[in-house]
Amino acid sequence: MTPDVTRILSKTDLLRSVPAEDLSALAAASRLRTFRRGQVVFTRGDPGDTVIVVVSGRVKVVVRSADGGALTLAIIGPGGVFGELGVADSGPRSSDAETLDECQLLLVPREAIQEICARVPSAAQALTAAIAATLRRLTDAAADLIFLDLPRRVAKMLLSQPSGEDGAIALKLSQEELAHQVGGTRQSVNAALRGFERRGWIEVHDRTVRVKQATELRRFAGTELSAR
Repeated sequence: MTPDVTRILSKTDLLRSVPAEDLSALAAASRLRTFRRGQVVFTRGDPGDTVIVVVSGRVKVVVRSADGGALTLAIIGPGGVFGELGVADSGPRSSDAETLDECQLLLVPREAIQEICARVPSAAQALTAAIAATLRRLTDAAADLIFLDLPRRVAKMLLSQPSGEDGAIALKLSQEELAHQVGGTRQSVNAALRGFERRGWIEVHDRTVRVKQATELRRFAGTELSAR
């Protein structure tokens, strides 16, 4: 079944205020592509000539060092948008993007978005808000890397995940992928999780973590004030 591209675009924060006729034109200019799990969507330095909407699956945005180290900047799920920076400055990609699952991605031409932002003030405001939100998130992440040790970064990452009524968090990530999110190694993330488990704060089973003592975990991560 072919997705309704116009409807997908209308549900994004970036384009929800755009008139229907403009959305239809954007849909006609866009390309829907399927990517395998683990496939590279783009790499740093590639032309930033599209804004990408995740229709299904998940994509990680990551930066890599010359010696092979990796830091995951964001994980984008269905309905999420990435690549907006290229609309603002027409520059190349500043990071890599790789699929975590089999994905359907909608590639929207940068020039088409730029033209709409020039005519529709609310779309330009949404673009500014999206870039500002990314900057705030990266600023917070940089502060965590500098000021928090790795176990506290793992605790903060766990607390940021949605959970069920029983406190269960289905991470859907390997420990290596978790390590890339918090700027550590698989072994150090495993050690942090086991330490929390020994204290009785969490239970770990496969890729599911159940938070048993959220207050203690928040206090350890230093987020108890923001949680109130």
